[in-house]
Amino acid sequence: MSDYGDAQHNGGDSGGRGEGGYGGPRDGGYGGGYGGGRGGDRYRSGGYGGGRGYGGGYGGGRGGDRYHDRHGGLGSNLHRIDWDAVQKVATQWNFYKPQKPRSEEEIATWLRENSITIYGDRVPQPMLEFSDLVAPDAIHQAFMDAGFQKPTPIQSVAWPVLLNSRDIVGVAKTGSGKTMAFMIPAALHIMAQPPLQPGDGPIALVLAPTRELAVQIETETRKALTRVPSIMTTCVYGGTPKGPQQRALRAGVHVCIATPGRLIDLLETNCTNLLRVTYLTLDEADRMLDMGFEDQIRKICSQIRTDRQTLMFSATWPREIRNLAASFQKDFVRVHIGSEELVANADVHQHVFVVEGYHKEEKMEEILRQVGPQRVLVFVKTKKSCDILQDRLGRALRQTVLAIHGDKLQSSRDYVLDRFRKDERAILVATDVAARGLDIKDLDVVVNYDMPLNIEDYVHRIGMLTDFRPLTVSLAPIPSVYLSL
Repeated sequence: MSDYGDAQHNGGDSGGRGEGGYGGPRDGGYGGGYGGGRGGDRYRSGGYGGGRGYGGGYGGGRGGDRYHDRHGGLGSNLHRIDWDAVQKVATQWNFYKPQKPRSEEEIATWLRENSITIYGDRVPQPMLEFSDLVAPDAIHQAFMDAGFQKPTPIQSVAWPVLLNSRDIVGVAKTGSGKTMAFMIPAALHIMAQPPLQPGDGPIALVLAPTRELAVQIETETRKALTRVPSIMTTCVYGGTPKGPQQRALRAGVHVCIATPGRLIDLLETNCTNLLRVTYLTLDEADRMLDMGFEDQIRKICSQIRTDRQTLMFSATWPREIRNLAASFQKDFVRVHIGSEELVANADVHQHVFVVEGYHKEEKMEEILRQVGPQRVLVFVKTKKSCDILQDRLGRALRQTVLAIHGDKLQSSRDYVLDRFRKDERAILVATDVAARGLDIKDLDVVVNYDMPLNIEDYVHRIGMLTDFRPLTVSLAPIPSVYLSL
């Protein structure tokens, strides 16, 4: 079995071997297991006090030291946890079972062909075939049911790293298969842990920036684990009643997929806790920071034991993401799928039209008539523009025209996305935040009706053409850097 050196640039610089096998299991095995009864004294010595398992506050008195939010507001009622005083549940780590070794030349060629760069020591070889993954038959059958032929590049690299209980940063675009890159190891991690007890929170936690992405992750997870009914999942996000989400969490779930704000809100109601979380994933981490969630992420992480396994997935690798990784991760492996530089997808044809603002709607209709009935995603800047453009296009074109933005009810958003995915001739008008992270198959055209504020968002929008469909149109009111892409 070969290990790959500190920097394997596209497979070309893989000559240096890492040292010392694959790294041992994490320090764990916090003795003592569970205390008695239905919780009362399960987390002893200043942890959670009496009745119902988690009542009574933290560390005595009237609830101990609450989490102080210097900005006030959300999260101000979270308690600080003295982890030295909490008796943690014993955790099993390291489920990696080496597969048949492949030659360094074969691995280097595969990395180069898939434009993969890996940074880190003691990195196990990628799993190039599903047969390389040692997992229950139910999981392998799910792959077959879905018609998958082999792991995607991010799955091939991430699975052995995560099963080896290492932290990871995966830099990959939407549509790369990253959900299963972190959820399959999560399932194997969960299966190896002690069963949930009454009052326990989840074992695996996934944070996502938007409710659409959270729902999408849950949907993909349920499909992949449909033959593993013992793993219970739930999804919590704002814009819907708390009651059903609270009941699901109180009943006990192994996987919780959440937006940061709603999760903190639920934690403050004491309907769940994060003491059992040992597998934490931050998906679309760059977007969460862009949306101002860093403080909320830090508050959530303060409620999770520090010996957890932490995963981050991002479309970019800016300084802010590096700082976040340095804060929350240990000895992590960093994987880049594609170029490390932020560049527009060369397989997408781009057309830029410089028009006056009052001609944009007219030009928009002209373009859509030219491209003909296809599945089109249109980005606008504001919710008002979204509704106005939907109304105008709906009257002008003989196509289904849908709209999605933050003021839409969640039930309406779900209905719109379902219709858009099923209708090959539909047009979806969306704000950037509402559409971020959506993995829409067979998307033909992306139109930037309003240009984004930065080049990163422009490249992300182009990246939604995951099948390399032919056209991206920009209606730029001002000639700018976008013309040179």
